[in-house]
Amino acid sequence: MTELAYITASDALAGFAAKTFSPVEVLDALQARAEIVEPTINAFCWTRWDEARAEARAAELRWSKGEARPLEGIITAIKDETAVAGQPWSMGSLVYKDIVADETSPLAQRMFDAGAIQHARTTTPEFSCAGFTHSRIHGVTRNPWNPEYSVGGSSGGSGASLAAGTSTLASGSDIGGSIRIPASFNGVVGFKAPHGRVPCEPPFGLDMYCHNGGLARTVEDMRLYQNVLAGPHPMDHRSLRPKLEIGPIPPSIEGMRIALTLDFDGAFALDPEVERNTRDAAQALRDAGAIVEEVSISISIEQMNRASGYHFASIFGAWVAGMLEEHRDEMTGHAIAFTEYVQRIQGDASGWTQIEVEAGIWNTMAPVFETHEALLCPTLGTRGLVAGDDYDTHGLEVGGRELGFYFETLITPVFNILSACPVLNVPSGFADNGVPTGLQIVGRTFDDATTFRVGTALERERPWLNAPERRPLQS
Repeated sequence: MTELAYITASDALAGFAAKTFSPVEVLDALQARAEIVEPTINAFCWTRWDEARAEARAAELRWSKGEARPLEGIITAIKDETAVAGQPWSMGSLVYKDIVADETSPLAQRMFDAGAIQHARTTTPEFSCAGFTHSRIHGVTRNPWNPEYSVGGSSGGSGASLAAGTSTLASGSDIGGSIRIPASFNGVVGFKAPHGRVPCEPPFGLDMYCHNGGLARTVEDMRLYQNVLAGPHPMDHRSLRPKLEIGPIPPSIEGMRIALTLDFDGAFALDPEVERNTRDAAQALRDAGAIVEEVSISISIEQMNRASGYHFASIFGAWVAGMLEEHRDEMTGHAIAFTEYVQRIQGDASGWTQIEVEAGIWNTMAPVFETHEALLCPTLGTRGLVAGDDYDTHGLEVGGRELGFYFETLITPVFNILSACPVLNVPSGFADNGVPTGLQIVGRTFDDATTFRVGTALERERPWLNAPERRPLQS
């Protein structure tokens, strides 16, 4: 049973085709695993096991008739932020505790049309506005590798479920790192495609920082999943045409030139384990034949604050702030802290300031992509955030440096500012506290395939899946 709970999506599809096992058997394994781990990790805020089992039987019949679709029978969790008609849609907030969605988002509909079976909705922080996952409505979601620590956020339940063996695929979204942060902290793969590659419904689909996507256990599973999610949609006029299909990954990266920056010339503090694991991953790619060169990229926290502060305060932050006016007493400390933080760092910045600073950041980055096919950097500077902490009254220490607010350890928003760059998070190792660390593989603008090529090479050099000792909560 445990083996089926941890089977990859690609191996599951092969097993379904060969009739070695069925979607029902995989669902049973995932449910059995959930009964063991959910009391500890709390990754699901709503489940539909019985309905999913009926759909799994129907998927088995489709396989027998040769009518299987690309994700036929794959058990997939959906983030609570994503609307599915007839399902609760709390967005992790008491404010929305009674809301039931009346429409299905394009992201979820694409999964269903491809044959994916939803068994659960996954937890998020309130309004998906934090880099960790807990809420007053759904409680604390804990890291399967070390429950004292957070799973990241905002797609935290999705990352935890994959790591704990309770889903085969899981959906996510990313406006400041919300796919990549939980992928990093849970030791799984997450992909932030270029803005427009995967449709987002309005109004947030019009926000250039906003991306829909998914998380998976392997790079190949993420490629399979991304090929289902990508493509234009009439609801999103910024969705890109034509649809990009990422083909089979070339086996070699021999001679590929890849850049490495650890901290953007000191902008980010790094815990020693993060630096060590990033360097080890870079060396593994050298061992695979790539030319990996450490480069200087000078981007300051102040620059990012000027750009992202204005952006968040005027769009996403303004939406959350609107809730505060009427519902402050119902909301979490982290939602309040996020709103106040982005308003504070916005300062006197204007829309002009935002685009001027964003242009400066790209001008610093662009020469690197002229001479290198991809860029490596850590996903986060910290080795972990404490589970259940709102980080609303204190900062944190990272690598011996005191940070005023935990957002300053997130290296992910750089690539929401540079939203046309695809970014694949892959595991880079473990910190001394048992929490995984992550590596961002950043591609040139709209060059999604190269990030998968580099990620596949690293996965081949340093397999991170399916060794029993690499599965958390086994006792």
